Amino acid sequence: MARRTRAEMEETRALLISSARKTFGERGYAETSMDDLTAQAGLTRGALYHHFGDKQGLLGAVAAQIDGEMDARLQSISNNAVDAWEGFAGRCHAYLEMAQEPEIQRIVLLDAPSVLGNSGDSQQQCIASLQGLLEVLIDSGVVRKIDPHALSAMIQGSLTEAAFWIAREEGGVGRLDQAKAVLGTLLEGIRSSSQQRS
Repeated sequence: MARRTRAEMEETRALLISSARKTFGERGYAETSMDDLTAQAGLTRGALYHHFGDKQGLLGAVAAQIDGEMDARLQSISNNAVDAWEGFAGRCHAYLEMAQEPEIQRIVLLDAPSVLGNSGDSQQQCIASLQGLLEVLIDSGVVRKIDPHALSAMIQGSLTEAAFWIAREEGGVGRLDQAKAVLGTLLEGIRSSSQQRS
């Protein structure tokens, strides 16, 4: 049997992730069988085992891919904002809004935490990203002089828990609206007194 090339291996891996993303998004992790995943991709169980070890490993790869896309979207908000504060606040609000997107809701906020647990690495990346933004805002006098690492950890923790809370709501946008209102109050509270709106 001929050895597969690196490009073929990467293509197989990408096909499994794409197939799993679609199937997990539509049915959820618990309702998706190994046969569903391999049939959707037109591959064998052996390919799935080789690349991901098992269904749980495949879910981890799918969640990581979506998480990376979420990070890119949030970074784009920061990059395209009129100023650093609007970029920071817009990013926080957008994170909460993403909790209502069906694929993010089901895979990242409901299935991945219950199957894989919460990823400390992902959280640390988010905290580091927020910390960088907050350091700029503190240095420019927009945000009060508060320890930026502690502040970023508190904000990220609040956003994450609020996103889980929003994702668990059955229909409607009540929790999203409530969370965004509270977020606005919290963010206003960290602004320096000269920057606060009257």
